Amino acid sequence: MPETRQLTPAPARLLPVAILLWLAGAYLRIPILVAPPLAPFIGDELGLTQALSGALTTLPILMLAMGAMAGSLAIARIGPRNTLVLAMVIMVAGSAGRGLAPDTLTLLMTSAVMGLGIAMMQPSLPALLPRWLAPHHLALGSAIYMNGMLMGEFIGAGVTLPLLMPLLGDSWRATLLVWSLPALLVAAALFLPRRNASGPVRSRAWLPDWNNPLTLRIGLLLGLSGSLYFGLNAYMGDLLEHQGQFDKLADALFIFNLAQVFASLTMLKMARVWVGRRTMILVMAGLCISGAAGALILDGWWAIASATVTSFSAGSLLILLVALPPLLAPREETGRLSAGNFLVGYTLAFVIPMLGGVLADMTGDARHALMIIIGYSLLVFPLTLTINLEKQTRAAVH
Repeated sequence: MPETRQLTPAPARLLPVAILLWLAGAYLRIPILVAPPLAPFIGDELGLTQALSGALTTLPILMLAMGAMAGSLAIARIGPRNTLVLAMVIMVAGSAGRGLAPDTLTLLMTSAVMGLGIAMMQPSLPALLPRWLAPHHLALGSAIYMNGMLMGEFIGAGVTLPLLMPLLGDSWRATLLVWSLPALLVAAALFLPRRNASGPVRSRAWLPDWNNPLTLRIGLLLGLSGSLYFGLNAYMGDLLEHQGQFDKLADALFIFNLAQVFASLTMLKMARVWVGRRTMILVMAGLCISGAAGALILDGWWAIASATVTSFSAGSLLILLVALPPLLAPREETGRLSAGNFLVGYTLAFVIPMLGGVLADMTGDARHALMIIIGYSLLVFPLTLTINLEKQTRAAVH
């Protein structure tokens, strides 16, 4: 039977795959975003400083960059599905381990392990799409798991304190366990789809191919999206305080992060039309920068509304970029390309806001942090015009 017929699922068979992709996508962010609401409780029990409390969130984000190559290596050796299963088990071990940590050192070590697992999950999902879905479903598959990821951000941050923790006797340890352990069921269910999903890819290469311009160009644009989103999240309070509007912070952060949910829902609807279109990448990158500039220049609710435009467009841009490797690279190169993109993108999403914070500390003006991020974004914006959106035809490595 030709491979194209094997890979073309009936609509009724597509739904279970879509559910698995969505759940796996949700666990790309839930374990990270439950940390901020739980941080005060963890800090009180373990005596954490503010810096260590912040590290519960920033350390896993840093691991998203550092661990991307581990995922690429595993994909080349054992295949994308097996890598995804292994990565989810590692993620659960680290995330649940945080709930059992007796001291600060163990807490940080388990947080790093969790971040490694999530870092390995990231390239596994786009590498798995061509094995589970027909070519005309690749854009939709990317939108589905990215919708799960962005919904996971909102669920992890928004549901933990008001709903889950009270049901568990206000125990932060039990809350971490309850969020983590169901991922093992998702990992086990990944073995159910049978459409050419097992076995390693043919290519033995796993390090980023720096000769492929897509590796750096997509990565740099991911850095634009990530640095603006994480940077505005981090410095929103300082910006509002500078404007004398600090009382609006809680509402501002809620609206800002809710925009990511609307971005993911919009991309679910528009994925087949927008994914792979240079115009949409250019528009969303431009809106990201314009919204951030508005947050810097405007005041009060107008600044918050402008920042929310950045959040929506950054979420949309993220999906547009992450969906490119399965569309443009040969199947055996997809995981490698995605891992290189995440390595570059998340390194920059961590480093650029941090550099902005250093400058803001030196000058005493929080606006300078955002200026650094906007400056970087303007430098890489022209790359939106140079991405080759033609399918690569390089022969597979046997």
